[in-house]
Amino acid sequence: MYEAWFSKPVSVTTGIGGDIRNLLNAQQAVDLLGGNWRDAGSQKHRSALRACRQAINGGISADVAREVFVEAAREAHILVE
Repeated sequence: MYEAWFSKPVSVTTGIGGDIRNLLNAQQAVDLLGGNWRDAGSQKHRSALRACRQAINGGISADVAREVFVEAAREAHILVE
């Protein structure tokens, strides 16, 4: 098992203050997805969690998981674009 590093960080806003956090790998994405996710349980949230876990286990590339995570973050309105 490894972190599955993204080729480019994903910037998201977190917390009440809207702090910007740059996620560098699938493990960091899983940690965020498993926490207080705004749209927890949505199809995109579940897909992102599954994809990031697969990337950590070497089943898919980190950048495929990154793209799925970006879509979930966009749906949750936390993606910094």
